[in-house]
Amino acid sequence: MTWVITPKMQFYLHEDENLLDGLLRTGHEVNYQCREGYCGSCRIRKISSSHAVAYAVAPLAMIDEDEILPCCCRVQGVIHIDNELIIE
Repeated sequence: MTWVITPKMQFYLHEDENLLDGLLRTGHEVNYQCREGYCGSCRIRKISSSHAVAYAVAPLAMIDEDEILPCCCRVQGVIHIDNELIIE
């Protein structure tokens, strides 16, 4: 089970649910367009995680070390993010 901690709340991801869908399900506002890592509009800051954040296919959007793309990343364990600091 993956736990997500944001400034707003703590919640878990359902089985086979990606981070973007979990954020939207729990009422978080996240900008997104492509859902495949091309545009980078969903980029958020990763504060910490118990496991490495992985991507099935490397995203084409440029991201910094402390940023992730919730539309296409794979998270496990516990991840602490700050979606309030969305980078536009």
